[in-house]
Amino acid sequence: MTSSTGRKVTANIALTLDGRYNGPGGPGDIGSIVRYATTEVARDHLTRIWEGATTALLGRLNAEGFLGYWPMVAEDENADPRDRGYAKWLVDTEKVVFSTTLTEAPWERTRVVNAPAADVVTELKAGGEGDILVNTSPSVLKALLSADLVDRLYLLICPEIVGGGQRLFEDGLPGSMWKLAHQETGALGEMAMVYDRVR
Repeated sequence: MTSSTGRKVTANIALTLDGRYNGPGGPGDIGSIVRYATTEVARDHLTRIWEGATTALLGRLNAEGFLGYWPMVAEDENADPRDRGYAKWLVDTEKVVFSTTLTEAPWERTRVVNAPAADVVTELKAGGEGDILVNTSPSVLKALLSADLVDRLYLLICPEIVGGGQRLFEDGLPGSMWKLAHQETGALGEMAMVYDRVR
């Protein structure tokens, strides 16, 4: 699909070595990821993720979870400047939350949509400027990977095998090629990688 604005769709997510974004305990089982999220490499990676983005796409669960955490970081003068930069960006940027149950927006500068992610992204790409970031929201990211609408992937690979939990890359995705644009390895063995879609 082409667009007149050239807006890129980017996405960030942290995965274990066995490709999971949570452990066998379900969505809240993220201990195998959390310990790597505050490393120097992870924090620098976080800054790269949001710098060019002007719109954040979120699933309902992430939107509600982020609302309980990031606005406080944005106000905390003692927070790591990289965390605070991301938090301020998230609070201030345009946000689109995908939900079938929410009736009103949980944040300012937010609209709730109950529509296929591919349709919403096609509409967003037709106007505006800046990257459209799928912000750690696997349900939205999976839908856009299925529609081959993702242009850049920011992955944080955490060096643990959890043996159960939800996977990002499930069977049935269309085949695609990606080019490594950036790679960094941290002291704990975590790897921050940026992949661009080859079209």
